[in-house]
Amino acid sequence: MSKFTETHVEDAALAWVSELGYAILHGPDIAPDSAHPERISYDEVILPARLNAAVARLNPTIPAEAQADAIRRVRLAEYPGLVEENRRLNRYLVEGVPVEFAGPDGAIKGDVVRLVDYADPAANDWLAVNQFTVIEQKTNRRPDIVLFLNGLPVVV
Repeated sequence: MSKFTETHVEDAALAWVSELGYAILHGPDIAPDSAHPERISYDEVILPARLNAAVARLNPTIPAEAQADAIRRVRLAEYPGLVEENRRLNRYLVEGVPVEFAGPDGAIKGDVVRLVDYADPAANDWLAVNQFTVIEQKTNRRPDIVLFLNGLPVVV
């Protein structure tokens, strides 16, 4: 009789998401104290370089300052409650982040910074990370797998 372990289930899930097109990385390999960190600290859950690259790639006509403003708005909580904050971030994922910037003629222009390319899913950065450690207020959590879409954690 074979014995299934948590590792077997995790490996099977990683194989499945790999078949769906996700890149696979091991959490300790991209941890803040690793040789190739993808975040500054363990309390950070967004992969900033991936988010920055996706925003630049998906919004080439929007000035860099407006792109940076959109990223800042995604990274900073606006509501104290988790439900309200999740609704806000979901709206940004679905509709984009509204921004304003000066157009070539100096007039203030409004636009939306897209976080996801829904028309061409292959244009997005799909990443699965196993054993992704998060340490917040001295609490250490390490989910088996976190799925990232353009550097944003969307599934645990």
